Amino acid sequence: MELGQEKQQRPMGLWMALALVMGSMIGSGVFLLPASLAPLGWNSVFGWLITVAGALCIAAVFAQLSRAVPKAGGPYAYTRAAFGDGAGFAIAWAYWISMWVGNAAIATGAVSALSKIFPAVGETGTSAAITVAIVWFFTLINIMGTRLAGQVQLVWTIIKLLPLVAVIGLAAWVLADSGVANIRPFVASEISLSAISTATILTLWAMLGLETATVPADKVTDPERTIARATLLGTGGAGLLYIFVCSAVVLMLPAALTAASPAPFADFVETYGGNSNAGLVIAAFAAISALGALNGWVLCQAELPAAMARDGLFPAFLAKAAPNGTPRNAHLFTTTLLTVVILMNSSRSMQSMFEFLIILTTSIVLVMYLGSTAAAFWLWRKGELKAGATFPLIMALAAIYAIWTIYGAGLEPLAWGLVLLIAGIPIFALVRLSKQRANA
Repeated sequence: MELGQEKQQRPMGLWMALALVMGSMIGSGVFLLPASLAPLGWNSVFGWLITVAGALCIAAVFAQLSRAVPKAGGPYAYTRAAFGDGAGFAIAWAYWISMWVGNAAIATGAVSALSKIFPAVGETGTSAAITVAIVWFFTLINIMGTRLAGQVQLVWTIIKLLPLVAVIGLAAWVLADSGVANIRPFVASEISLSAISTATILTLWAMLGLETATVPADKVTDPERTIARATLLGTGGAGLLYIFVCSAVVLMLPAALTAASPAPFADFVETYGGNSNAGLVIAAFAAISALGALNGWVLCQAELPAAMARDGLFPAFLAKAAPNGTPRNAHLFTTTLLTVVILMNSSRSMQSMFEFLIILTTSIVLVMYLGSTAAAFWLWRKGELKAGATFPLIMALAAIYAIWTIYGAGLEPLAWGLVLLIAGIPIFALVRLSKQRANA
């Protein structure tokens, strides 16, 4: 394949793939997370270290899988290669639902941030209409072409990193000027396993999305190398940013103030930077951050069902692409479902809707991470996945982390995950029956 033709068919290079990973991970949630972590103090730092370490182990598993099975669909392609159509469909079905349900949460978070700048946006009917308009806007961008969507993702990711880097810079300046006097003292007796476990569960939401570069593998240049590098670099880079920026806010502001704050980042900037308009600035960046994450997830929510349809495991019309190669029908169909979710939950407050959707999304993704790790182990045992001597240990740590977080998330998320997996069985049976009749 000539270079120009490859760039047209596979428009996503390393930087776009990296922006997809980091941009999908860093949403509006990180701007609110310090409020939940504040009561935990130094336990939150240990929680972050465990979360980032666990996420890196899972990222390493996906990196190896992307080399062994460089096909579109990511987790779906991997579990299908390891365990067959049934397992691949089950994982993909639940993961696909988590995408468009999670996108409803991300879009809701963006509108919630915008409502702090424009209060009228927060009114019930208005917020639902604006949320729907936003998801369709990004759907149209993705239908116009993967290259355009990737370019938008790259620019948006750069913009959303600015406030995080600024907070880290401000914290470094304060520490250089006054030393550690402003940091909450470390008290060994306050460290507990239960508190660290709580912090680990709270920080998990911020790491979801590390696998996104694996989903549009057929749009990525040199996928065997690019996806692995983007997944590991994106996970590590986002994890380091999270550790520094959240720890600065949690440990350098009074716990009572941070825990009760609707905008802890703004309080940090106002306290140490003397900027009385920080609240509006941070709200604007939180909205930008959420919108950037939404763009990446909208891309993935169509690429996955399109890959399944091409393999005959989903209705064939979802495989139909636009002339530019984007899965147009999958985009239109999935965003229609996303619109229904938003309108069905429009009577909830934005906060309660956001929390419900987060629980549902997290539960499914945890099951997907465990299933992908099992697929890596099986392919490795069969000799179809080549890796170094340390990879079995990495797989074991990834599996332990996934099981621990599933346990720590509680029974409700696990129940939701199992319900959605079971709900896919009739769909799978109908698709298989239809395929068999067509072949006959």
